[in-house]
Amino acid sequence: MSKAHRGSGIRTEVNHGRGVCPVCKRTAVKVLYEATVEGEKAKVCKSCNASLKAAAK
Repeated sequence: MSKAHRGSGIRTEVNHGRGVCPVCKRTAVKVLYEATVEGEKAKVCKSCNASLKAAAK
């Protein structure tokens, strides 16, 4: 079976969901996860999202 629709949700995003993560400052990573950073909502990368959720526990 083909996987033609894989990633179709981020094709409409600017730069296909890629940008600079405001937490770790890495460039050209997928910033798809909304998290609260310093009291503001921001889109962060997958690894920063996991670390923020782990720190909240």
